[in-house]
Amino acid sequence: MDGFGSEKALSFTESVIRDMTRVCIAHQGINLAQGFPDFPAPAEIKEAAVRAIREDFNQYAITWGTPALRRAIAEKVACYNGLRVDPEREITVCCGATECMIATLMALVNPGEEVIVFEPFYENYGPDAILCGAVPRFITLHEPDWRFDETKLAEAFNNKTRAIIINTPNNPTGKVFSREELNFIAQLCQKWGVVAVTDEIYEHILYDGAKHVSPASLPGMEERSVTINSVSKTYSLTGWRVGWAIASPAITASIRKVHDFLTVGAPHPLQAAAAEALTLGQSYYEHLAAEYGQKRDFLFSALTEAGFKAFKPQGAYYIMTDVSHWGVSDDVAFALKLIKEAKVATVPGSAFYSSPDLGRSKVRFCFPKKMETLMKAAEGLRNFRNQ
Repeated sequence: MDGFGSEKALSFTESVIRDMTRVCIAHQGINLAQGFPDFPAPAEIKEAAVRAIREDFNQYAITWGTPALRRAIAEKVACYNGLRVDPEREITVCCGATECMIATLMALVNPGEEVIVFEPFYENYGPDAILCGAVPRFITLHEPDWRFDETKLAEAFNNKTRAIIINTPNNPTGKVFSREELNFIAQLCQKWGVVAVTDEIYEHILYDGAKHVSPASLPGMEERSVTINSVSKTYSLTGWRVGWAIASPAITASIRKVHDFLTVGAPHPLQAAAAEALTLGQSYYEHLAAEYGQKRDFLFSALTEAGFKAFKPQGAYYIMTDVSHWGVSDDVAFALKLIKEAKVATVPGSAFYSSPDLGRSKVRFCFPKKMETLMKAAEGLRNFRNQ
């Protein structure tokens, strides 16, 4: 073995997204790279966490989540997602959606089996598949509407396929998978005995009448879906690392075993506060989507005016752009140039593709920021364009 790492560890790089944040800090730039807010989390949720600490919720919680949080999750998904869930046997609380994903894949997938991943993809999915010994099979989402080729997806399924990862609304594209697309995927999952592992952390961040559909709510998918979510994006709490995986009792039993030995459990006082967050009323979610809708429109217009070819998202809080018309063939060099000259950090498009060449002419912007932050970024982009 060369170097001081396993073959698995040496087969992928560190997070490009998190690295761009470090570069941004070094250049005192505006961070439109990593998807976290620069505005305060809701006061009532923060107060709930403080209260939980003062009331001494400071020791280990039940490994797979406090009863109060699991009940709150079950009640919310029954109302919003149309899922009937037993909080005692079908929910595992983890250290964020990130742990949910790796724990799920390690619980389900054997070495040599295959996991289907749509690309461009959130950069963790490829390494997650590798870490559990799986072979990732990539299916391209094609701009401008980020649709997949049904024939190619059907051809990707085979006797080795164990799982398919679906992120809706999608990071980095903002695509919201339609009910028709999800039904097509569901039919393939049932034909081949495949589990749909769905990352739904942006479920409330939707625009222009887009509707979120949880694949587990579709006929025949209740027993072969793992629904992953967290408090990170909906409640602006990315640093809390409280997420959950919902699945049938048989799948949940395996996820819980892996989770137990990965992290033991998520922070107890933050679980207590998360349970209160999930009780916020419909007005909170409507306001959330409206606020992000305004920011999406502002950044989209700013990017277009600055000469970027931007793809307007249906959901989540990212905008993918194409800069090939500027003759850009090295997305990393272009992203570094943006930080130095415009003071705006982005993520190189190659971070989201299995073959870096597919993303060489793309960069991703995010907009979970204060409007004043976005206005400063827009000014930097205009100056960059006019140089």
